[in-house]
Amino acid sequence: MSPSPAPTASRPPLRVALAGIGVVGGGVVRLLEANRELIARRAGRPIEIVALSARDRHKDRGVDLSAYRWEDDMGALVAAEDVDVVVEMVGGADGPALTLARQALGAGKALVTANKAMIAHHGLDLARLAEEKDTPLKYEAAVAGGIPVIKAIREGASANEIARVYGILNGTCNYILTLMEREGAGFADALAAAQAEGYAEADPTFDVDGIDAAHKLSILAALCFGTQLDIGAVAATGIRGLIAADIREAEALGHRVRLIGMAERDPANGGALYQHVQPCLVPADHPLAYVPGALNAVVAEGNFVGRLFFEGAGAGAGPTASAIVADIIDIARDEYGPAFAMPVDALDQAPAADAGARVGKHYVRLIVEDRIGVLAEIATAMRDAGVSIESFIQRGDEAGGGVLIALVTHEGPARAIHAALAALAASDHVVGEPMHMPILAL
Repeated sequence: MSPSPAPTASRPPLRVALAGIGVVGGGVVRLLEANRELIARRAGRPIEIVALSARDRHKDRGVDLSAYRWEDDMGALVAAEDVDVVVEMVGGADGPALTLARQALGAGKALVTANKAMIAHHGLDLARLAEEKDTPLKYEAAVAGGIPVIKAIREGASANEIARVYGILNGTCNYILTLMEREGAGFADALAAAQAEGYAEADPTFDVDGIDAAHKLSILAALCFGTQLDIGAVAATGIRGLIAADIREAEALGHRVRLIGMAERDPANGGALYQHVQPCLVPADHPLAYVPGALNAVVAEGNFVGRLFFEGAGAGAGPTASAIVADIIDIARDEYGPAFAMPVDALDQAPAADAGARVGKHYVRLIVEDRIGVLAEIATAMRDAGVSIESFIQRGDEAGGGVLIALVTHEGPARAIHAALAALAASDHVVGEPMHMPILAL
């Protein structure tokens, strides 16, 4: 740990430039202004905004920006001699955000970002550049908003071997699932409500298809297991295929449906890394089952510390600004280390684990025509794939007159479920896409 900062009066201000003044950028300005004295005392020096840049300087952002210098060209923030830290809030994995990040680090300026897509895709290159220039790369706000999970894992749990990390990493999906659970709404109606409340974008693909959660999971995996970022190895399945009946059946089984991102190394398989985002049945007595609305939650399991549980707001101006400013305070204190807890050259290149080999119970739901022989067809497909059925429920008049079949399997490899459903996909009697979800033993 770095020495304690000298008294505030003896240290020059840390000079910060903000790129991208949207909802989060406005939140950063408000937070630095509202808590100015407290932040200075905790940082050991004043923190001052000296310049801003965004596409439209005349947009009303609900905060007075007239006291700060405006730069139409973000590159000017890097070139300015009075800027120590560049805060990137532009967004996007590539394009202007990545250019700015590379320029800032290349110039030896500290970089703070909330950009999970950029870190997931280019984090290794940026971390290597930060190491070469001996300058901080900080990204607490990129994962789980205001929850300080990056700091907790990178620093607080750094002495532990992490067995697995998992959690609810997308607030939009959790909000939708909460509405489906509490109000019995179907997916389409719950999504529309989430959009009306501002929790979901007009194009919700990034959230509901699991892409956002996959970016965050890849970052957590690199931190927890000392592995290189590999967003291409993260399998992502979203929540579009869920229907209200899935939520009801899960509750009847003593579970709740949550979109879970999970990463886990397999020591028996050469340290292969499993990374998957998918809807799962979570036991009703597990803390994740009680995470409501747009909140996020992360669980990390260490070999000495045990289970760590983090819950809080995963997005929004206030929580995200809180994480960004916390990173800035660390920089002001000269408290920083390798971006992924160890030097880039020390990170392993873990092979991707065979997800089909994971053994567990599964929930399977099909909508079928009400015809003689359909149940035998399902049983045959399951038998031929090597799937053993533990329980079986049939309910009529679902999904426009079809019959709902919900079954729970005994423990078995996931590939057997995929094989059975692939066989049933060719059936003329199966209506729409089947749904299957792992039943997590947590």
